[in-house]
Amino acid sequence: MINQMKIRTVRIACVTIPAGRILLLAGIVCLCTLRNSEAKEDGSAAALAQLRGLAGEWEGSFEWSGARTATGNINATYYETGNGSAVVENLAVNGAPSMTSVYHLDGADLRITHYCAAQNQPRLKARHIDVAKGILDFDFVDATNLRSPDAPHVYGLEMRLLNADHITLAFLFEGDGKRSKEFIDLKRIGHKPSTQ
Repeated sequence: MINQMKIRTVRIACVTIPAGRILLLAGIVCLCTLRNSEAKEDGSAAALAQLRGLAGEWEGSFEWSGARTATGNINATYYETGNGSAVVENLAVNGAPSMTSVYHLDGADLRITHYCAAQNQPRLKARHIDVAKGILDFDFVDATNLRSPDAPHVYGLEMRLLNADHITLAFLFEGDGKRSKEFIDLKRIGHKPSTQ
């Protein structure tokens, strides 16, 4: 025969709380967590939609600062791939392909795989998204083909969608214990292609 015991209260840190209140609090925590996850997913999806709007040709300038210094002109092309599930960013310096980044969703997260001129592929995840202000900030998750933790690689990206025809990128770069920033300022030169 099994004895059944009805739980009426739970004692936590010398405070007696009725079991019903514990269940109510647990339910509220679950709902808040679910809402935060849904809000994050909605923000990531809205940000990817904004990135889709970049489709077309862009031109501008780049400037390195920090451990590395250089300036020059740069061109960019943005287009959708994967049936609209990803946005590809191709950056070219003096007409030569330099870097490619692919922006995509991974569940509720907005992510980037960056195919770097340093010949490795950092993967980044959005840390901060503010669709209304056009702010997308990404942090390093991991990288493929990274020879060592000190090997040169991108560890972050700060993207600003200033308006439909003007964006900036700031690639945060580190290697051999030194940090640099590559600031890219781009303006649209080609009309956005139709998505028929």
